[in-house]
Amino acid sequence: MAGVSSDVRGFRFRKLEKPEEFRQVLEVHRAVWGDEGVPVTLQRALQDNGGLVLGAFADIHLVGFALSLLGWDGTALYHYSHITAVRPEYQNHRVGFRLKTFQRDEVLKLGLNEIRWTFDPLQSRNAWLNVRQLGGRPDRYYIHYYGQMPDAINRGQETDRLRLRWELSTPHVEERVGGKFPTVEEDRTRWSASAAIVETEVGEKGLRTPTAVSEPSGGPAHLEIPFDLAAVQEHEPETVRSWRHAVRDAFRAAFDTGYRVEDFAVVTTGHERRSFYFLAPGPKDLSGDATTPSGSV
Repeated sequence: MAGVSSDVRGFRFRKLEKPEEFRQVLEVHRAVWGDEGVPVTLQRALQDNGGLVLGAFADIHLVGFALSLLGWDGTALYHYSHITAVRPEYQNHRVGFRLKTFQRDEVLKLGLNEIRWTFDPLQSRNAWLNVRQLGGRPDRYYIHYYGQMPDAINRGQETDRLRLRWELSTPHVEERVGGKFPTVEEDRTRWSASAAIVETEVGEKGLRTPTAVSEPSGGPAHLEIPFDLAAVQEHEPETVRSWRHAVRDAFRAAFDTGYRVEDFAVVTTGHERRSFYFLAPGPKDLSGDATTPSGSV
């Protein structure tokens, strides 16, 4: 089964054990979000009662962690991944990917086959990891899920989230965690053969902004998000709300008409790099209607 070992390219991955290791989680959380996050006592309780607090270490120093807990939706038992964080100086070392695949291995050892979590649909880096590299499938859109948050990343923002389901043993996930992806040419062909449900144009400062949203018309579709949300927040902060609401309306329309997210890609058009979710109509039920994902909000 595809995955990563506990010792990859200088990093070690294992379950946290000691109080001082749990305290390092607070330091990593503070480095990423500016606050301390999950208390040590709760981390200890989760680790010993069906949850997982996993760490990525460089020597004895914690550089990233993933925290998950048992979840139950009334039908299925799964793990819910509440937080995954990597210190900024290590975020280009594939530590996040390795943490998630290590988490996958540990959840499979528990006899479970699914991990769920939420992420900001406007964050291209997160969509690339969650959908492209890991093979997860977003299936629900939550509006302002957490309400107002005081941390440095989310302060003053509407906290819309996509829920992602990561079915750990499917052929699609096996391929993705094993490093098998569509080629650049295949991504470009898929983009050009699909319809835009978020129309955009380049603004005065060279950044794209949404101009219109349309409902998918029955064939393949793509949904654009900012390639670099941080650049938008820095240079055109007034357009963040436009992006948020355009993407919200597009996802809700797509899910309500039975579409599902199949992939995510960065496509170069001209000299510009752009980020897209790829969507397709869901399977038909016996009445001939597309199956709509349950619980779209």
